[in-house]
Amino acid sequence: MSHQESPARDRLKAAGLRVTAPRIAVLDWLAEHPHTTADQVATGVRRRLGSVSTQAVYDVLGACAGADLVRRIEPAGHPARFETRTGDNHHHLVCRVCGRTEDVDCVHGSAPCLEPSGTAGFQIDEAEVVFWGRCPDCARKQENPPRQGRDSA
Repeated sequence: MSHQESPARDRLKAAGLRVTAPRIAVLDWLAEHPHTTADQVATGVRRRLGSVSTQAVYDVLGACAGADLVRRIEPAGHPARFETRTGDNHHHLVCRVCGRTEDVDCVHGSAPCLEPSGTAGFQIDEAEVVFWGRCPDCARKQENPPRQGRDSA
């Protein structure tokens, strides 16, 4: 898909952001690779565009997050990850071992999905829930650890 045909172009325009090749490349990359780190995004964007600085990618991610085109999630103990799925108050499953992150839709009610027992005067507009565990690959590895070969020395 060319930059002229990219849905990212329309999203950038609708958000009032300048349409640039790095912004389009970042949004296109994230649409195809959700929950990736800034470094992973930079690597993917460089494959598409050639030379793009890491700082430029961080700047694009920041501008797009500020315009609600990108959501930044920060699972404890793992680098920040980015995705283009915004505005629907979905939650995440995060593997404690490898950091794999998957979306999980809000199960009950409308946003926010959860209501706190008290609000301390806050006007609640979002609930963030992270489910922690082990992904299927890491669980399988833990159940079937690799066998150690005999020392032949």
